[in-house]
Parts: sequence; C-alpha cells; structure tokens
Amino acid sequence: MRRILIGTAIMAACSAGFALSGDLDTNRVRLAVVMVVWWVIAVATIRWVVGRRGTDSAASLADGSVRRTALLVFVVALVVQLPGLLTSPRSSSDAYRYVWDGRVQLSGTSPYRYAPLDDRLADLRDPVLFPGLGSGDRSGYVTQPLPTDRSGVRDRATNDPRTVINRPQVPTIYPPVAQAWFTAVAAVTPWSWGTRGLQAGSAMLAAGVAAALAALLRRRGSDPGRALWWAWCPAVVAEAGNGAHVDVLAAAFVVVALAVVSPAVGGARRGRGAAVLAGVMTGLATLVKLYPAVVLSSLFSLRHNAARALAAVAAAVLTVLLAYLPHWLAAGDLVLGYLPAYVVEESGANRSGIVQLLVPDAAVTPVTILLLAVVAGAVAWSRVRDPALGATLILGSLLLLTTPSYPWYALPMLACAVLAGRLEWLAVALAAVLAYASASVPPVPTMAYAVSAAFVLAAGWRRAPFTAGLVTRFSRRFG
Repeated sequence: MRRILIGTAIMAACSAGFALSGDLDTNRVRLAVVMVVWWVIAVATIRWVVGRRGTDSAASLADGSVRRTALLVFVVALVVQLPGLLTSPRSSSDAYRYVWDGRVQLSGTSPYRYAPLDDRLADLRDPVLFPGLGSGDRSGYVTQPLPTDRSGVRDRATNDPRTVINRPQVPTIYPPVAQAWFTAVAAVTPWSWGTRGLQAGSAMLAAGVAAALAALLRRRGSDPGRALWWAWCPAVVAEAGNGAHVDVLAAAFVVVALAVVSPAVGGARRGRGAAVLAGVMTGLATLVKLYPAVVLSSLFSLRHNAARALAAVAAAVLTVLLAYLPHWLAAGDLVLGYLPAYVVEESGANRSGIVQLLVPDAAVTPVTILLLAVVAGAVAWSRVRDPALGATLILGSLLLLTTPSYPWYALPMLACAVLAGRLEWLAVALAAVLAYASASVPPVPTMAYAVSAAFVLAAGWRRAPFTAGLVTRFSRRFG
C-alpha cells in the first residue's frame, strides 16, 4: 500500500503540473516537453508500483474482494484526475463546444441546425463562452451551407476572437449519445461554471473505467494492478479530467461491451443475448465518436460464432439508427452537422502519414481503407478469442493507418490494450501526443507514428512463440 500511496502522490503532482503549465494549445513546444517528461515519470512510477509480483502494492490490489480492488483503483485514479479541474482545458478547446451543444439542446433547438455564432441563438450566450459579445450584441452571422472544397471548409472552420468555442461558424459534429452526455451535464451545471461540470464528469468516467478494468483483470486471473496503466496514463489524465474529451465515454462503452463477451465473466455462456448487448454497447460507443464501430470485428469469431457476430452487428446498427431518428426528425438533412465537411478538413498532409510513405497520393485513401478492412477481417476470422486483444489490434491499426493528430482518439484503444495486456500499444498514444504537438511540422507526426508502429511490431515479434523460444535459449546460454 505504501508504494500505491507514493505513486498516487507522484502522479497527482504531475497532473497538477500539467494543469498549471499555462495555455498549451497555442504553445505546442511546451506541450511536447511537458507531456514527454510526464510520460517518462508515469512509466517509471507505474513499473515501480506494480512491476513486480510479491510487492506490498501487488498484494494490496490482488487480496480481498473484487469490489475492494475496484474501489481502491477508482480512488487512486480519481485522485490523479482531480488536479485537472483546477484550470480550464489546457491543450484543446473542444470542451467549450460540448458546453454549448448541451445548452442548445436544453433550449429545445437542434445543435445540428445552427452554428454557435448564429444570432438566432444569441439568448444562450454568456461571458464565459462569448467573452467578446455582450448580452445585447449581435455577431451578424447567419449559418450558411457548408462548402465542399477543402480550402472553403478551412476558411469556414477558422476561430473567432469573440468566442472560445472552436469552429464557431459551423454546426456541431458530435453524434447523438455524445449530445445526450453534453445535455445531461449541462442540466446540472450553472453557466458560470464553464467546462467544470464536464471535467468533473469525465474524471469520474475515467476513474470508473479504471475500476472496471481492475475488476475484469481480477476475474480473468490477471494482475489487477495493470489497471493503473490506464488510471495513471498521462493521455487519460490530460484528456479526461482536464480536457473533458468525450472519448472517455466511448472508452467506457467499449469496456462494457468487452466485459459482456468475456468468457471470464460468463459472456461465452450467455449466447445471443450477450451478443446483442455487446452490439448495443458498441453502437453507443459509436454514437459518442464514430470510430469505435471497428470494435464490432473483435467481439465474436466469424469462423466459430457467425450468428453471434452478425447479431452484434445488427444490434449496433439498429442502436445507431434509433438514436439518430429523433435528431433527423428535428434537423432533417442537417442531422450530420459539420461531419461531412470535417472529413474534408482532416484530409491534409498529416493524415495517413505512414501510408503516404508507401503509395502515391491518389492511392492513399483507398489503400488505407483496404488495409483497415484486411485487419478487421483478420481479427474477425481469428482463432484467438480474446475480444480485448482483437479490439486493441483494430483500434490501434486504425490510429496507425490514419495517424490523427488528436491524442484523445487513443483513449478507447488504451483501455483495450490494458485489458489485453498489450502495453506496447501505449506507444501509439504517445505518438498521438507528439503528432498533436507537432501538427504544423508535417514530417514529425508521421515519424512519431512510424516509430510507435515499429515498437509495436517488435514487441509482437518478440512475443511470437518461435522468437520467444530463441530469446529464452539465448538468455540461458549467455545470461
């Protein structure tokens, strides 16, 4: 227990240091330095706390009931998250859009219909979100149809000094379950609190995921201390308790989906009911952020459980359609909001950077889609039936193939990697941090992801039975 307490204090101090580092969104060099130092300290601390069996820390987490273990991990995770609430989000302004979307929904208006600067929503403005617009001021802006060319999209997506909301001239991009989260938090958060309600809610979610991972690991016969790799991971702490990114909610739904189909908790015995529930959970994760949809390929083997696999897919699709239906009735063809234009905006030099190194520019998108489909097919057809391992592989491959400059996209993958015991994939999350910090220097994001891919491949090669045998024999002979 002593090591756990010391480790918690160290990681809470790092979290506070990040929160007090000033505006890191506009000072990306400082962001890179702060995050790299934090990652080094985190890895050393977690390895010291849980790296060896037989320590007092390992005993504290492994002894007692599953509930006690989960509660202990929840507490130490939450303590590290709380310093992030000391300040507004440091590395991103997305949370301000979340606050606005929730407020718009509470007013009875669809956030897919109007942009934040639209004067038809002027009554919802306040000094926190719109410091440059007084109560009687008008922006003079009316929501316009979205352009289809990248240059026009980027012009429309520019920020406005009168508001802290990013892309204030376009409607929202976030799917219905994300909107439900924003609305629920907005309903209990005073306007003057700004992002604090979302930050607190995200911190609780992150701690809850940590507790769930610890409980699942105990039931799988694995070391529950491994959950600290999620609980104390700098990417999780920075993007949940401080950044309030909604991806932590997507990670929570993915973990529940994996728990449902895990043989260790009876998923293999519950048959089609488990498949439907897992599909619904994955559908809800998709309705937070679209990319968790790829997890469907990992839930059941098409080779051995085709009926359950198809039932999960059908349940997920039906969940998505039913969730979008009321928004479609309210907003019609505008229900996708800024999403189509966002795809155009994000098709820049840093996207699919590794693939760009291998094929001509015209082939980048189709090759990326093809490679992702191959990985998804391999996962779905695999004999290995650890859904967490398959989810790690497909989510991690998605990141490596698309190379996004947003570290919060890695949160669901991180949860899966911890559950599967494939901690080498944490390198991909660090690559995403470096890609975000160096987005204006195109070679660097690609290099960061390429190095992380090499690290993951090397770890996989070393873990392969043939390679592991060679390493063992070499160690015995020369060790």
